[in-house]
Amino acid sequence: MPARQKILILDDEHDILEIYQEILARLPSQPEIHTADAGAKAIALLESEPFNLLLVDLRMPTMDGFQVLAIVRRKFPTLRVVVMTAAEDEQFRARAYAMGIDLYLEKPKTGKEIINFVDCIESMLEKEDTGGFRGVQSKTLVDIVQLECLTQSSAILKIASATGEGRIWIMRGEIIDASSGELLGKEAFLEMLRWKAGSFEILPNDTPRPRTIFSSYENLLMETAQSLDESKAEDVTTEDPNSLASFSRYKGVQFVIAVEGEDKTKYEHWAAENPDRMAAWIHQTTRALRVLGDKLEAGHLEQIEALGPQRHVGILSSDEQDLGVGFTRSATLPHIRETMKQIEAKWAS
Repeated sequence: MPARQKILILDDEHDILEIYQEILARLPSQPEIHTADAGAKAIALLESEPFNLLLVDLRMPTMDGFQVLAIVRRKFPTLRVVVMTAAEDEQFRARAYAMGIDLYLEKPKTGKEIINFVDCIESMLEKEDTGGFRGVQSKTLVDIVQLECLTQSSAILKIASATGEGRIWIMRGEIIDASSGELLGKEAFLEMLRWKAGSFEILPNDTPRPRTIFSSYENLLMETAQSLDESKAEDVTTEDPNSLASFSRYKGVQFVIAVEGEDKTKYEHWAAENPDRMAAWIHQTTRALRVLGDKLEAGHLEQIEALGPQRHVGILSSDEQDLGVGFTRSATLPHIRETMKQIEAKWAS
């Protein structure tokens, strides 16, 4: 018989651990359920025996979920990880996915949400290993630096990109120096973190290096993030105001796709995953609801709002074209409706 899969649940609230343990014990695959109420205990369990899946909360004392994720991704790169949190914060979600997690879930509150939670965990256990580097495509230099600092590493990051080359010196989790071309110190560090793509090596930091950077890595990354946000804002204002990418400035928008009314294979999109499947779904859904509307004599179809477990979708429909807009899971229905009104006004113009 194949060995039972093992799940480790990390949460500082014992009542929550008991509830999750009871819920997940009913999974069809009948995995072994282990629990830990502190980050250090979870790491120790992972080091003592193999696990197939880690469920981790983010808000915990002493060692929070992000610190645990940083260590797990460094020590156990193939371990599947699901974040489960009560924090409805898109920055938390983006940061967790940037650190290479497999799934981000809000803690279930209703019976329907519990069913969805169980289905998601079961599907994670059913996934086959396909090899490769988890999350490499989505990693930025900011993520890499953050991982090294969170794990209190001492290393030299050797960075290469089409823009140039450089090095970042890290000592016990603090950034102490950087160099790139003629730039040195903080100026060099901020310049490198603007690079969007490239390669890196982690070298041992075994040679003393004079410290020229005295800001904490959190402040440095925050300063970089602000600079990048300002650059993005400038890009949005200079791009074609009628392009699909211009809709990205609206809060919560994840993707946009415009489908020709007569041919679902003709579409344009911005940031949509599997755009051909999404275009076909939008086309099929709008046509089906139009037929239903005609039968019910409900009038012309104008807008659709669809709420899903991973994201929400709003659709504007016309005879010539349908416009689908994907929203983050945390977006409320009133926010989606108000945003779609603003998008409709811009789309119509």
